[in-house]
Amino acid sequence: MMTTAVDGRSVEYAPEIRDLLARPGKIFRLNAAMVGVSDFRLITAAVAARPVLPPERSVFKPAAGAAIDHDTATRTIRALGQDVMAGMQAPPPAVRGLSGSWPLAATSYVREWLFSSDPLPVSLLSKRGVTRFPVLSRIVDGAVTAWPAGSAERKASSLAEQIRDASGTQDKRQAIALFRRASATLADGVAALTANALWLMKSASPEKEPQADLKPVLWETLRLLPPAWLLLRNGGAEYTELHPSIRAEDKVALFPLLMHRDPEYWPAPLEFRPERWAGIEDPESVPAFMPFGFDGARCWAKHLVVPLAERLLGLALEHRLAVPVTRAARVPLRPLLSVRFRAELT
Repeated sequence: MMTTAVDGRSVEYAPEIRDLLARPGKIFRLNAAMVGVSDFRLITAAVAARPVLPPERSVFKPAAGAAIDHDTATRTIRALGQDVMAGMQAPPPAVRGLSGSWPLAATSYVREWLFSSDPLPVSLLSKRGVTRFPVLSRIVDGAVTAWPAGSAERKASSLAEQIRDASGTQDKRQAIALFRRASATLADGVAALTANALWLMKSASPEKEPQADLKPVLWETLRLLPPAWLLLRNGGAEYTELHPSIRAEDKVALFPLLMHRDPEYWPAPLEFRPERWAGIEDPESVPAFMPFGFDGARCWAKHLVVPLAERLLGLALEHRLAVPVTRAARVPLRPLLSVRFRAELT
């Protein structure tokens, strides 16, 4: 891990991330087969050059050997939205679940909050101890395929009901894959965003009372430490006309993490300033700010992430979750960018 700073505080980034932050240019070659881009105008042009391809998507890339059609994706997001709304209207789990290593503790807490009603086979779909082992994953998938034998009376999440309602083996396999991806993406994304916001808030004003409106905190966190820090596009002839450095066979890596720190668009870009967002009704309309992806490939669950993270952050602050701010926060190389720390209820 290497050390740099955010708003004057120490952050231990993985070497690959620190190397990116130290690069002076806005377009650069990462390796023999990949070009990195952080220039807002060039990213906008790249996004407009062609629609996103199915393999470039995250949740809705092909599953079980077949593409995910639009209707299936829409039903999945609608079901996920119903689970989030139901969870936010119900009492949250016991806050003792917030103690521990973040963001893992927060991920587990969100899963319990939203999906605790699911029967055992379904609840195992996204357990890390299962997904790390292909044989266990296949066993669990087989058990879920046979569900709901003997458990039809038990209420399950709307996302799990998608599995029960699927007709045919292929549809059921896709529903299982989508449950695993959608639940993991939401829980991991909310946990990462909340962890980053907690660390930034506590580091900025460790003794200050929490502010009433947490949305500006979350938008500024999404700018400074965006969980979706890298989006990858496969190569294509459409990109070669955008810049001489890009070849048809090159993959193109788009970096919100770097674009969000561009001093051309952001005064004092390394400072944590939630007040930047005061009075801005549509933060995603702000130039050089794309926290949930780009046109045609924006996260379908973005309208769920911020409200759920706001509720989770409020719970952590209300119950005075203690976040250490004397040591540097670790940010390892992961698909979702998040600080790592241990927090305890006081």
